[in-house]
Amino acid sequence: MTFTDTTWQRTADLRAAIEESQFLAELGDGTLDPATFRHYLEQDALYLAGYARALSLLAARAPGADSAGFWSSSAHGAAVVESALHADLLDSGLLPPATGTPQASPTTLGYVSYLVAAAATAPYPVAAAAVLPCFWIYADAGRRLAARADLVAAEGPGHPYARWVATYDAPGFHASVATARRLVDEAAAEHTEAVQEAMHEAFAVATRYEWLFWETAHRRETWPSTGGLVAVG
Repeated sequence: MTFTDTTWQRTADLRAAIEESQFLAELGDGTLDPATFRHYLEQDALYLAGYARALSLLAARAPGADSAGFWSSSAHGAAVVESALHADLLDSGLLPPATGTPQASPTTLGYVSYLVAAAATAPYPVAAAAVLPCFWIYADAGRRLAARADLVAAEGPGHPYARWVATYDAPGFHASVATARRLVDEAAAEHTEAVQEAMHEAFAVATRYEWLFWETAHRRETWPSTGGLVAVG
């Protein structure tokens, strides 16, 4: 098996938790609270800005033109194409109005900080493994969500989140996943078992954040109020 086949198997428990996510279940059948979807989109827009920075850093450290070009174009896609879709959905009038300037939640900030730090300081193979779950898990979830959305649409009125779901089940996105996997497999093949184990850990950490991102979006995670904290010292 390839490295990515193995690391996918090693994160089976985390991915099972993702598949059982209440957020994704409600998104798939179209019953997700529009206010919760707005919160998710706002957090995802903040995340994508940080993810694009991580991909740009990874591109600068890539070992060849092929890998550098792919990570760079992916950074552009995250910063421009996907972010434009989010902005369009947020301003569509189909969701509740914004209640203020969005602030990164603890999970969003933690995930972005982890990826940017990995891309800037970890060995290239480890950094590449860290950014892979965002590609692969979104595509995997998107395929299942699209199938569910199609069933819902066939049973009645149009699915309210069909446009977003379709983006992550598009053939072009799945092709990007295949390329990202190939680059990570190539990087793993050229390095020691110790580096490969660090790659597995990076993939697992990012997968855990993928799960937490949806879990915390469902409860609209925010920072705790300072009024509820007790000063120490």
